[in-house]
Amino acid sequence: MGYPSDITDEAWAEIAPHLNTKAKTGRPRTVDLRQVFNAIRYKNRTGCQWDMLPEGFPARSTVFDYFQKWSEDGTLIRINDYVRERAREQMGREQEPSIAIIDSQSVKTTEAGGDRGYDAGKKYQGSQAAAHR
Repeated sequence: MGYPSDITDEAWAEIAPHLNTKAKTGRPRTVDLRQVFNAIRYKNRTGCQWDMLPEGFPARSTVFDYFQKWSEDGTLIRINDYVRERAREQMGREQEPSIAIIDSQSVKTTEAGGDRGYDAGKKYQGSQAAAHR
């Protein structure tokens, strides 16, 4: 049974080499990394709790363990960077952007707060003190 969040065959072929596909020690891996990756995508897309992952995915604890491992060792960031670079290349752009735009948010404050400003886009009076720190 598939879900709309499942990764396509073409996309999986692109990112699978970026995953640590062979365990360095211990027993041979028995879990399907594609199913683990699909479960992480499902959770990200739906926002469900870990223990609410539907049946058909690997065990919640297995999926969570891989999510933690891939988050801590930078695997998910490397995959994101790779996908972004490929997408930019396909659009005929350089792999890395040459400029970035950073938008700070308005912060509620009290009368004792610091500098105040008006965010015309949000029509909100807020503090700019956080942006100056």
